[in-house]
Amino acid sequence: MGIETVLFKSEEKKSAKEIADILRQIADKIESGSMTLMQNGNETILDFPQNMILEMKVEEEQGRKLKKSFEIELEWTPGETRKGSATIL
Repeated sequence: MGIETVLFKSEEKKSAKEIADILRQIADKIESGSMTLMQNGNETILDFPQNMILEMKVEEEQGRKLKKSFEIELEWTPGETRKGSATIL
């Protein structure tokens, strides 16, 4: 396995509407092919290829309280293209 470096991380409590608005903005940026993330004066620029791997995962964790999570991950190798599709129902 290679070495993983976190280039950007953000975790904030938001309303469902705020999250939906952010996801729409992200979707538009993915479709346009580029997105810039800013945090503490640092910029992270993402150039999206036409084809990527889309991973969606739902987890449930039982501790003192039941906690659920829904994760969306995009993965790509610069310069490499992949084919495949999934359907959201």
